[in-house]
Amino acid sequence: MSQEIEIEFKNMLTKDEFNRLKHHFSIKENQFSIQVNDYFDTPTFALKQLGCALRIRKKNQKTVLTLKQPLQVGLLETHQPISNLDREHFIQSGHLPDGEVKEALLLLSSTIKKLVHFGDLQTNRAEFNYKGGLLVLDHSTYLNTQDFELEYEVQNPETGSENFLSLLDELNIPIRKSDNKIKRFYLAKMKNND
Repeated sequence: MSQEIEIEFKNMLTKDEFNRLKHHFSIKENQFSIQVNDYFDTPTFALKQLGCALRIRKKNQKTVLTLKQPLQVGLLETHQPISNLDREHFIQSGHLPDGEVKEALLLLSSTIKKLVHFGDLQTNRAEFNYKGGLLVLDHSTYLNTQDFELEYEVQNPETGSENFLSLLDELNIPIRKSDNKIKRFYLAKMKNND
C-alpha cells in the first residue's frame, strides 16, 4: 500500500503577496505546472464528517487517487495510480476502482458505498526545496473563484513551523487561516448553491 504522512503549514496569500514570493525566490512562469483535483464524497458528506477527503489528481500525465485521513500530527495519505479510463468511470458511476484506496476506505467505514463527484479545482503550482522542506506556491481556480496560497511540506513539525513563520515575517505577510483546498471548494460550492 502506498502511504505517507503529510505534515504541512499553509497560509492564504493576496495576489500581491503571491507575486512578491515569486519575485523573492526568482520563480519563472515556466516553473509552474497545472494540476487538476476532482473531489468526491457521499451525498451526505460522510467522508467530510470523518475529517477525510477523497480526490483524483491529474498532474504531469499521471492520475492518482488519494484518500486523506486525519492523524494526531498531519494526515495519512493513501495513494493509488489509476488510468484515465478508471477516472472517467469513477466520475460517472461513483464506484471506486479496486485497489489500496478502496481497501483503506472499507477499513475506515464499511457503510460508504456510493460516492459522488462534486467537481474539480485547477491549480497552477510551483514547488521548490526550502530549508529541508518543500515550499509550494499555488494559484487555484474553481467555481468562479480564485485564490493564492503558500504551503510548506516538512518532516519535522517544530523546525518546519519555525522556518515557515520566519519566512512570512521576513516578507511581511500576515498569518492567515488556510483551509485545505477541498474545504475551500465545498464552501464555494455551498455559496454558489444559495
